[in-house]
Amino acid sequence: MHAKSVPSRLGPRSIPVRAGIGLRAEHYDAVLETRPPVGWLEVHSENYFGAGGKPLAVLEQVRAHYPLSLHGVGLSLGSTDPLDASHLAKLKQLIRRFEPALVSEHLSWGSVGGRFLNDLLPLPYTEEALQHLIMRVSQVQDVLDRQILIENISSYLEYADSSLTEWDFLAQLAQRAGCGVLLDVNNIYVSACNHGFDPHVYLRAIPHHMVQEIHLAGFTVNRFEDGEILIDTHNQPVHPAVWALYCQAIQHLGPIPTLIEWDSDLPELAVLVGEAQQADAILEDGHARAA
Repeated sequence: MHAKSVPSRLGPRSIPVRAGIGLRAEHYDAVLETRPPVGWLEVHSENYFGAGGKPLAVLEQVRAHYPLSLHGVGLSLGSTDPLDASHLAKLKQLIRRFEPALVSEHLSWGSVGGRFLNDLLPLPYTEEALQHLIMRVSQVQDVLDRQILIENISSYLEYADSSLTEWDFLAQLAQRAGCGVLLDVNNIYVSACNHGFDPHVYLRAIPHHMVQEIHLAGFTVNRFEDGEILIDTHNQPVHPAVWALYCQAIQHLGPIPTLIEWDSDLPELAVLVGEAQQADAILEDGHARAA
């Protein structure tokens, strides 16, 4: 069935201040059969740009039971290439059909001269780059007729020309473009270890009213002769140090809807649900503190 032929009957549903999980194809059947006790689901938008097939059929079914967030990985907001009008049209159609509570993209670039790279690459944190991102995010929000969230990425190098910190860049982007922030706590930890900054300084610099979603994931440590580097692989449980940083984030920001990301070497669905329950316990403690 073509996506355009299915009118939206779902209505908007807000994301609860609970933990959710990323829905991946390997877990389609288990999610449909067991309806795990998680607060919401998030999917990669581009996986549902097709005109039909199982992905859209499954999303139609799970959307009837869970609030939904759409998370994009391919818009390449930081590129100087023109925004992809076809990509935006497909995203807008997907939003109209499923009415997600949240739509997000990355503070990154991944294409140049029409050629796409298989990674989310960091930007130089300069005023020129900031102006470029403000314009691009504003254009996307105008096309979609809604606010989007921008997620901080993990990085493995820094630009010598950067004149702003990443956290100041992100906060200014949200303020001046009117977008929200998807704060990836794992990415903060990974980048802090790789570049030697204090992750708590990052957390304190992001105003709480800007953050509408948090991501948690696992990383891998690559060791070599001169040291080690952390890689944001999304194929491990959340590291204890990231859980500790997440607790600090909730104390600073208050309880925020939180997603467990796990994209490769996927475990059984029950493992993801267990990670989500651990996040829920921290959120409940945050609620109790706020009360």
